[in-house]
Amino acid sequence: MFRSLRRALCTAAAALLLPLGVGLGLGLPATAHAAGAAAGSAGAGYWHTGGRQILGAAGRPVRIAGINWFGFETGNHVVHGLWSRDYKSMIDQMRTLGYNTIRLPYSDDIFKAGTMPDSIDFSGGKNADLQGLNSLQVMDRIVAYAGHDGLKVILDRHRPDSGGQSALWYTSAVPESTWISDLKALATRYRGQDTVIGIDLHNEPHDPACWGCGDPSTDWRLAAERAGNAVLSVNPDLLIFVEGVQTYNGVSGWWGGNLMGVGQYPVRLDVADRVVYSAHDYATSVAQQSWFTDPAFPANMPGVWDKYWGYVFKQDIAPVWVGEFGTTLQSAVDQKWLSALVSYLRPTSAYGADAFQWTFWSWNPDSGDTGGILKDDWQTVDTVKDGYLAGIKAPGFPASGGDDGGGGGGGGGTTP
Repeated sequence: MFRSLRRALCTAAAALLLPLGVGLGLGLPATAHAAGAAAGSAGAGYWHTGGRQILGAAGRPVRIAGINWFGFETGNHVVHGLWSRDYKSMIDQMRTLGYNTIRLPYSDDIFKAGTMPDSIDFSGGKNADLQGLNSLQVMDRIVAYAGHDGLKVILDRHRPDSGGQSALWYTSAVPESTWISDLKALATRYRGQDTVIGIDLHNEPHDPACWGCGDPSTDWRLAAERAGNAVLSVNPDLLIFVEGVQTYNGVSGWWGGNLMGVGQYPVRLDVADRVVYSAHDYATSVAQQSWFTDPAFPANMPGVWDKYWGYVFKQDIAPVWVGEFGTTLQSAVDQKWLSALVSYLRPTSAYGADAFQWTFWSWNPDSGDTGGILKDDWQTVDTVKDGYLAGIKAPGFPASGGDDGGGGGGGGGTTP
């Protein structure tokens, strides 16, 4: 998939209280949803999988219905928009809009000694408690406040360094050993903080990455097993999110969006019920694909999604999380695509948590080929775009308590 343009431009879960299939009061404000969820303790604690569902500690199904907030993976080394607003006000706004999970992309640069966040505005009392903190310590604060607000967090190893994405999970400058040690450091840092429910091991593996080919230098499935087991060795409570590849058996799709190999070559981890498979899917504002010009479009799209990743859910193999999907919504094709995808992901009112998991790309308006839920002023909501997602939003989760922002095992230092 053709994602380098967006990344270059970017540099400047719900705990359902109703039985599955019973209608959900989507007209309620998000705060009412969160309060109801807290009362029933659904979504509390760490999560695990059961068939195609994600389950809370008490065994009740939850639905991730969230948003990507990027920036830690860029040269700013921190989420974007803090040059305009206080981070707490943004997380509060996410909660109010009904998003219950934040996917936080990062690069391995944030583990380097001396890496400090750039472009944070402290005027007028904004972001006051972030002053003097390094990037990891700012991440601690965001995680803590998200938990305070009843949101969950998925950490996403988006890039090996802030320069750009990589096809494989390693580069000459960032070897596999560094990738794994940094994943373990994060897993250790947030051990005992169940706001962080899991780690997305590597963003958008693509050619020459393969799935099931057996070559340890390119077989993403084998690499995911090595990294996933390393993470679980220090924090066995986390979910391991494993994206697809680009090409399987000669059939290509979006970067990270091809899970066709899962049926024959599932990811095997030392701790049971921890794997969630992830796909990315986009519209024409990102790149053209053959299915957009099919005469049957958009009626052809469910079959496309079934082939690439939907079957994993439909065959009860494992949960599927669409970790990224987005569009500028400028073309009629893109509008039809998003409407069809939202329907395919299964409305919460009809299916409860027996549905696909998702985090929309993106919260940020400065994603060059999709835009965001926020408009360019970093305040105003794109109500049309947000409106498409209304039917698949889901309740929030129990708040985790205080917002002191301490990171487990490493909140006070440059490295964990």
